[in-house]
Amino acid sequence: MEYNSNSSGTVGVGKHRLSLEQRRECKITGVVEVQSFDENTILLETVEGMLTIKGNGLHVSRLNLDKGEADVEGLVDSLVYTDKKTLAKKGEGLLTRLFS
Repeated sequence: MEYNSNSSGTVGVGKHRLSLEQRRECKITGVVEVQSFDENTILLETVEGMLTIKGNGLHVSRLNLDKGEADVEGLVDSLVYTDKKTLAKKGEGLLTRLFS
């Protein structure tokens, strides 16, 4: 599975790419920040919105925010994008909106 985006036309953090191999090795570019992570859920802010990765035995094996890159290992069950505009609702916390 591969997803590419270059809506900003820039290199590095501005370009978003996601590559998933055998549901176990995920390479992501365009990463702005790691919001939270545990063995079952990783929440990343990317230039294309929030990315929630769910699975088992997940861990961020490599992170370089200067280049906007992250590698995730473990068994991936789902990848879900949430639009930045959806997250901008007033009066609700980020985790409440994502996990309710």
